[in-house]
Amino acid sequence: MRARDPLPCVTAALTPPATRLTFRREMMNTEKCIAGGADMAALHRALIGYAGYTDIARDELEPMQAKGLFHAHVRIRGSATILRIPRVGSFGLPPAANLDYQSASFARAAESGHVPLLHATISPRQGIPWGALVISEIEGGAPSLPGGLPAIARALAALHSVPVPPSPERPPLPSNDDPVRATLDVIEAQARFLDDAGLAPDTRRQIDYELAGARRFAADVTGQDMPIALVGTDTHPGNFMMQPDGTAMFVDIEKMLYGAPAIDLAHATVYTSTMWDADVAAALNDDEVAAFYAVYFDALPRTLGDRIRPWCGPLRRFTWLRTTTWCAKWRVESQNGQAWSAAQHDPVYIASVRKRVDDYFDPETIARIRTGFDIGTSV
Repeated sequence: MRARDPLPCVTAALTPPATRLTFRREMMNTEKCIAGGADMAALHRALIGYAGYTDIARDELEPMQAKGLFHAHVRIRGSATILRIPRVGSFGLPPAANLDYQSASFARAAESGHVPLLHATISPRQGIPWGALVISEIEGGAPSLPGGLPAIARALAALHSVPVPPSPERPPLPSNDDPVRATLDVIEAQARFLDDAGLAPDTRRQIDYELAGARRFAADVTGQDMPIALVGTDTHPGNFMMQPDGTAMFVDIEKMLYGAPAIDLAHATVYTSTMWDADVAAALNDDEVAAFYAVYFDALPRTLGDRIRPWCGPLRRFTWLRTTTWCAKWRVESQNGQAWSAAQHDPVYIASVRKRVDDYFDPETIARIRTGFDIGTSV
């Protein structure tokens, strides 16, 4: 993961007559918040039980700045590794199964050469309810856009070229033999939150129109040939880091599965993805998106590329709809104490997420994105 400055999660100042006990309680709550709900002392006790970490001191664990909703990260100073601490389970998995899944994801993706290496896993236990992964710390910084797009395209081509095992050997990673239907199922589940998401009438009208189109498309393409590959799913540019040699590394491996490569490509380039992370935010023009796809296909075996190419345009709309309906779910659930709520995160970070979601639901933003899907040469 990228080098990040420590950032406290609780920013409220202590005011007289705050007691020493109150101060200690505030600090404990802050540490648990920035460590994904885990206890820093428990993390240290678990870590020193592993070879290579027995001499790590408690103060060598350094919480890192929040960059995502689903994990916290703690640097292990002097080790070139970090602790990756889940806040919730991917795909609704319970803690132990989630840890097994994430461990397998790192192992499967390692062959691509574009992900951090997994060094150890810490099982769920008292003080570490979701367990933790010890992974390589990636030195580098956020990609610039559009300059970093070619490297991201090559990283995705490498990931999608990892051999796919026979179906019985794919678990614990999910395998979507019909990725369009599987993605539509995700969209439909998230769309149930639209009624309570406080959307403007024109916003809802446009989303409903796209939902109807997605349903028709899914019905029309049932049974058509679609290549299945190892995919990252959450491949927005903020989930990549640029190493000093210009290599892009995919660092947030929390939704790895076997599915449609075209969805990864869309999620790297649609507006709702490129504007998500404030460190990389940029609205791409059509030529920049087209150049990204060109680099990707140049890096792929031609036979695989020829099978992926026809799906790229239609699945850009699907990917945008998946993100947009997720934002409705987040807007509703973030108010009620979920693991991605302000109560569980740095409130400043949550405020920035809320601002982006507001933009994504602006009817003018949606109209502009949809027009791009209709006329863009990149599709």
